[in-house]
Amino acid sequence: MTTRRPGRRDPLETAIEVALQPGRFIAYRAGSDFVSSREAVAGQLETLVPTDARRAVGLYETFLAGCYEKADELDDSSGNFAMFVVSLYCRWIRARQAGSADADETARLLLWRMENDPYGFASSIEPDAVKVMSRDGLAAFERQVKARFEAKDAVEQASDHASRRDPAYLRRRWGEILRAIYTRQRDVRAYIALCEHTQLSAQDCLAVATMLKTRRKPDEALVWVDRGLALEKKHPHGSIAGHDLVRLKRESCSQRSAATATRSRTPGPRSARTRARSATAI
Repeated sequence: MTTRRPGRRDPLETAIEVALQPGRFIAYRAGSDFVSSREAVAGQLETLVPTDARRAVGLYETFLAGCYEKADELDDSSGNFAMFVVSLYCRWIRARQAGSADADETARLLLWRMENDPYGFASSIEPDAVKVMSRDGLAAFERQVKARFEAKDAVEQASDHASRRDPAYLRRRWGEILRAIYTRQRDVRAYIALCEHTQLSAQDCLAVATMLKTRRKPDEALVWVDRGLALEKKHPHGSIAGHDLVRLKRESCSQRSAATATRSRTPGPRSARTRARSATAI
């Protein structure tokens, strides 16, 4: 994150500090109300984005820093505070984009935090982050993640505790982030190419089939649905994707039937001889 210059304190910084109540422990039962009241302050920052994006960026960074300091002073068993922090990161991304900040720098800062988050708030933020990224932002994010994924020393880059459990941990992690990016971009070719270099899962088949169905290609979607269902049978307990694959197969079959019916009702071009006979009869 950027370092703010010393000077007169922004009044909204004071509002952030008051909202976070430093030094006071927030019990589980009070957690929901605590997060709701922080949302009000975050809303004030959001109103700054259209007119003063750079100021909003700095304030979001202040708010995020305060949240990390507060993390040891509350019981977040419900996960509401963690979700709030994720939403702050997404708003920070939007503010940087609104202020025409360098997209590569935004991606670099976000990835650094994802790799170095002591509380894990941003460790798996990519599904939410890609939803608010602009086209340029997604492209920059993809470039930096892909470079890490393709790095020859990707295994050596893994953290000590991860490498002891699984030497390929980091490569799989970069692959997961790329999947989120390609899904958001609806880039079927890139997603399939990624699957060719990693282990294909039923969730992958669901993602590809969903993108193909959106493109009104039910026949191709059904091929991937069937591949996913075949993978499901190899796992005795199934996966979350199983139910969605069954639903998607039903929807794709209906889409294909509707397309076939439409084609059958559309009259084909008549030959010149047929048109001549019709003209003579008239």
